[in-house]
Amino acid sequence: QVQLVESGGGLVQAGGSLTLSCAASGTLSTYHLGWFRQVPGLEREFVAAINSGGGAIVYADSVKGRFTVSRDNAKNTVWLRLNSLTPEDTAVYYCAAHPSPFSWKVPPTGSEEYDSWGQGTQVTVSS
Repeated sequence: QVQLVESGGGLVQAGGSLTLSCAASGTLSTYHLGWFRQVPGLEREFVAAINSGGGAIVYADSVKGRFTVSRDNAKNTVWLRLNSLTPEDTAVYYCAAHPSPFSWKVPPTGSEEYDSWGQGTQVTVSS
């Protein structure tokens, strides 16, 4: 399993932006990467995912048009750019990896399909 470490979270005012990073201990080129978020007491929620080849990206409706996921396999890093943040985006954000040798496939959106997770990074949006 690949080990993942998120960074970039913090406190931001509504309307602001943040960029989250997810760095891997090994090569990410054979993994689809997903971003999820969780508020205490609620289930983990899918945010975005990018396939191992970088050619297929999926967003949750709640973040579409505001968040952008990208990756650089040479750097073993995935980013999530968060724009136009609202207090409803406050959560712990996690990146997760799904092993796949099929770089053209659409990445999964279910958390149960990801088997490597980072420790999470807190994003807090003040009103």
